[in-house]
Amino acid sequence: MEVDYAVVGAGSSGCVIANRLSADPNTTVALLEAGGRDTNPWIHIPVGYFKTMHNPSVDWCYRTEPDPGLNGRSIDWPRGKVLGGSSSLNGLLYVRGQKEDYDRWRQMGNVGWGWDDVLPLFKRSEDQERGEDPYHGVGGPLSVSNMRIQRPICDAWVAAAQAAGYPFNPDYNGADQEGVGYFQLTTRNGRRCSSAVAYLKPIRNRQNLNIITNALVTRITLDGKQATGLVYRDRAGNEKTLKVRREVILSGGAINSPQILMLSGIGDPDHLKKNGIDPIHALPNVGKKLQDHLQARLVFKCNEPTLNDEVRSLINQARIALKYALFRAGPMTMAASLATGFMKTRPDVDTPDIQFHVQPWSADSPGEGVHPFSAFTMSVCQLRPESRGELHLNGPDPSQHVKIIPNYLSTETDCRTIVDGVNIARRIAQHNPLASKISEEFRPTSQLSTDDYEGTLDWVRSNSVSIYHPTGTCAMGTNETAVVDPALKVHGIGNLRVADCSIMPEIVSGNTNAPAIMIGEKASDLLAAGT
Repeated sequence: MEVDYAVVGAGSSGCVIANRLSADPNTTVALLEAGGRDTNPWIHIPVGYFKTMHNPSVDWCYRTEPDPGLNGRSIDWPRGKVLGGSSSLNGLLYVRGQKEDYDRWRQMGNVGWGWDDVLPLFKRSEDQERGEDPYHGVGGPLSVSNMRIQRPICDAWVAAAQAAGYPFNPDYNGADQEGVGYFQLTTRNGRRCSSAVAYLKPIRNRQNLNIITNALVTRITLDGKQATGLVYRDRAGNEKTLKVRREVILSGGAINSPQILMLSGIGDPDHLKKNGIDPIHALPNVGKKLQDHLQARLVFKCNEPTLNDEVRSLINQARIALKYALFRAGPMTMAASLATGFMKTRPDVDTPDIQFHVQPWSADSPGEGVHPFSAFTMSVCQLRPESRGELHLNGPDPSQHVKIIPNYLSTETDCRTIVDGVNIARRIAQHNPLASKISEEFRPTSQLSTDDYEGTLDWVRSNSVSIYHPTGTCAMGTNETAVVDPALKVHGIGNLRVADCSIMPEIVSGNTNAPAIMIGEKASDLLAAGT
């Protein structure tokens, strides 16, 4: 088969690109996805992430290497392996980050990526339930909605945070991110609006778009320093070659895109040789500069029922299911978190450096079931970590997962900020109306003093987990210390681009799904313009 464009990865960015490129009927596009179609019904029910995360039929089920910053622990890194990618598994939270994030990208030399450049792309993609304004769009493919569920414990948290001195903010995606409030969601009429639902479903019958599922791309084919196509394995394990007349676009995400580059001989020559791969083009930072948001999850037992109690009995579960079936309402419309806050840990910080995710339930992990007591969760993460990790190949076999080395909490700033965030969480819990609803601090326990920096840091190292925002492994920049240039072209290789969260030169100050979709929109414009 031969096409004009091949897009590798049908995730948050790849679905956007496939949609925009195939809008030209004279252009042929192949979209390759290693996973299958998004037919699992739990994908489309908002609370279905409890069933899809850690499910190998739709999740790559990655785990990190033991990390010294986490007291030697390995942790889960779910990533979507299905149409829609991680947007089919994630917590449905629509967060763009701060305008300063993108202005920093521009100041690093990435022309065209400042806030004024990317805001129109966010608006173009969006169908905002609240309506159009200077910061939001309507009529776009991606539906963005308000919560369809409220719970008293989350309302109490928002009120307590205000009592602690943090302002209420009705729109953290508007003029200013700082403050507390409620999440906006990628949902439509009580259903998940993944990138596959938003961008692929309406155009699946286009004759010039070929969606190939269960296609594991093993390498890019090159003629000298020009990409000419790719090789992939089908469901039966047969190798097939796809020829590309114009460009190959990698949108496999922060793990798979650098892995494909390295398997194709593009990366650190010494590392490639150690893994049995002949180096073709030296780009030493492929797989480097890895960033992620690490969350510390504080759990408080309550003296009144929470969602833990609502879902415990089979009768209640049946009632919840019926309410969803009849009205698309109730707990099954719930995102990963209800309330949020973007705050500064110190007065001298210019913009918020921590984020809260507040949940009216508690569990050790999505997919493992809720705790057998009334409780809620305050998750806090550092927004702009300094720590950088990396990915290593695990030999030349494309089916072998890469080694993920996150290097969490490897700088003093990161350690200090997460400890400050935990202490802020504990202080909010002391304010009413929340304090009156709390019967006990379950994690980390009230026996740990907020003045005990080393003890709190040790608790964080032993208990924190990823919030699933890997970025930066094909970082954008203007010279070959980067992997791609501001047009997303791989440095030194023709007809090859990367377009997903791996290109972020610095992680954004918030959840990464909305920026991934924006990156897909930006890449589409660059490709259409031939830039």
